[in-house]
Amino acid sequence: MKLGGREADGYFARPDPDKTGLLIYGADAMRVALKRQQVLAALLGKTAEEEMRLTRLPGADLRKDPAQLLDAVKAVGFFPGPRAVFVEDAGDAAAPAISVALDDWAPGDAQIIVAAGQLKASSKLRKAFEGHRNAYAVGLYDDPPSRVEIERTLAAFGIRDVPTDSMSALTHLANELSPGDFAQTVDKISLYKYGDSTPLGLDDIDACAPQSTEAALDDVLNVVAEARSGEIGPLMRRLQAQGTNAVSLCIGATRHFRTLYAAASDPGGAAQGVGRLRPPVYGKRRDRIVRQAQAWGPDRLETALTVLTDTDLQLRSASQTAPAMALMERALIRLAMLARPR
Repeated sequence: MKLGGREADGYFARPDPDKTGLLIYGADAMRVALKRQQVLAALLGKTAEEEMRLTRLPGADLRKDPAQLLDAVKAVGFFPGPRAVFVEDAGDAAAPAISVALDDWAPGDAQIIVAAGQLKASSKLRKAFEGHRNAYAVGLYDDPPSRVEIERTLAAFGIRDVPTDSMSALTHLANELSPGDFAQTVDKISLYKYGDSTPLGLDDIDACAPQSTEAALDDVLNVVAEARSGEIGPLMRRLQAQGTNAVSLCIGATRHFRTLYAAASDPGGAAQGVGRLRPPVYGKRRDRIVRQAQAWGPDRLETALTVLTDTDLQLRSASQTAPAMALMERALIRLAMLARPR
């Protein structure tokens, strides 16, 4: 039988010990690994490995010795409690052995948990689980994690007091990072907050979130928008060392100043204009954009966008002779000078 959406999320958290088995497949190996870890932990408990209630079999081995899976499923455990046989990296080559084990399974046998990569609809392995009355198949795709999944990840690391703005920031982070990187970030947050009973704040998330080229780009754009021209050079060298090119930097700067212009030109004021932005911004970043938009005003922001448009044309011109990053740095310094109070 197939499981999808909320049904699959619920089953991963509370698997049925009386089922024959479960197939988890998908192109993202880390996403599959995290879900099968969740299922095995919920099904067997934390002491399954020590009590020898979990047997691991590589999928490639089943082609040479297909009987070992059925032997493991039928084996009688020394310790009481539910048992499982986990088949890792299975493919259609392992389908015959797995199909036999599914057909011969009886109550009291070890449950069969199979992890696989991307499988076509015609896959024999998928058909074996989808056509079985007492087994499930779940396909994992690169969809953004649901609110329930994010909350479950937070709860698994003991993080429960999360205000609305912090949850919005974590949701954005979960959509930007891979499932494994997001889990590692939440683990880092839980260690950072160890012994701290205060609600999870945006500062806590910022302190633990992975720093990227995008973060460095934000740094230089904030320096420019706040007229701190003396800091532009070192930040430009940092971006260049990270492999950022001048055109990408110009596109990022244009996007930032368009955001400021949208906020500054709102009839209700910059604060109301920032509230209309999509995707929404929160916390310190929101306050910073409001301050920058108010300090610049629509007129100077129009001038800034003209400077950036001219710079973009120069960077893309075939007749350009000056180094691209030098042109971009000069444009940013010009903008920083423009931002100074009159």
